Amino acid sequence: MNNVSPDNSASLAMDVKSLAKLRLDAKQNAPKALQDTARQFEALFLNMMIKSMRQASPTSDMASGQDAQLYTSMLDQQLSQTMAKRGIGLADYLLRQMTPSQPSLAVPASAAQPVAAVSPPGQPSTVENFQAQMAAHAQEAAQLTGLPATFILGQAALESGWGRRQIVAADGSPSHNLFGLKAGASWQGKVAETTTTEYVGGVAKKMVQKFRAYDNYADAFRDYAALLRRSPRYEQVIAKGHTLTGFSEGLQKAGYATDPHYADKLSRVIQQVRLV
Repeated sequence: MNNVSPDNSASLAMDVKSLAKLRLDAKQNAPKALQDTARQFEALFLNMMIKSMRQASPTSDMASGQDAQLYTSMLDQQLSQTMAKRGIGLADYLLRQMTPSQPSLAVPASAAQPVAAVSPPGQPSTVENFQAQMAAHAQEAAQLTGLPATFILGQAALESGWGRRQIVAADGSPSHNLFGLKAGASWQGKVAETTTTEYVGGVAKKMVQKFRAYDNYADAFRDYAALLRRSPRYEQVIAKGHTLTGFSEGLQKAGYATDPHYADKLSRVIQQVRLV
C-alpha cells in the first residue's frame, strides 16, 4: 500500500529531478561544476532531512493548511541553504569522490604505488591531516630547493594518495617514503621491498621493487629536496619550477615518472593543496 501523500509525492519527484540534474552537472568534470554539484547536493540532502524530521513531528490543524504548508516548505528550503553555506562536511567529501584526479585513482610510475600497501597506525588518514602533518616538512624542502611548498606537498600527496597508500616493508614497518623514490645502487640507507605498479611501454605491470626507507617524514622530504637540487636530471625543474606548468611538466620530461599523464595528474592534485 502506498502511504505517500500527494504533497510528499511532489516533493519526492522534485528531489529525483534535482538529483538527476546534479549527476548531469557532475559528468562535466569541470572543477567549478563539481564544486557546485557537491554544494547543491548537500543543500538537497539537508532539505530532505528537515522534511523528514518535520513529517515525523505532530502538527496542529493551524499548520495543516495549504498556505501554512507552502510557508513551511519555503522556510525549510531557506534553512537548508543556510546550513549548506556553513557546511556539514558532506560537500567536501563528495567533491573528493567526484574529482577525476583524486589521488586514490592515480598510479604514478616512478612512485610505483604499492599494490597492497596499508598505512600503519599513526600515519595520516585524511587529506586535512596529511596537509597539517606534512606542511612544515614541505616548507623546509621549499627553502632547500626554491620550489613552492604547495608544489612539493602536492607531489607527496599524489605519490602517496594523501598518505593513505604509503610504501611499507614486508614486516609492516613504515618507510616514510612519500615520493616513491627507489633504492638504486648509490643508496646506502634502509630499504623497503614491495610489489608495485610500473608503466612499461605505457602498459601498467606489477613487479617487485626496492624503495628508500627513512626514519621519519622529515628525512624523506630532505632526501627528496637533495635529489632535485643535486641531480643534473632535474636542473630544469629547479630553474622553471616556480610555475605549476614548469614544475609538473618539468618532472615528467625529466623522467620522474613514466606515466604519460603524470604532469596533468600532478597539476590537478597541487591545485587541491591548502597549507595549514
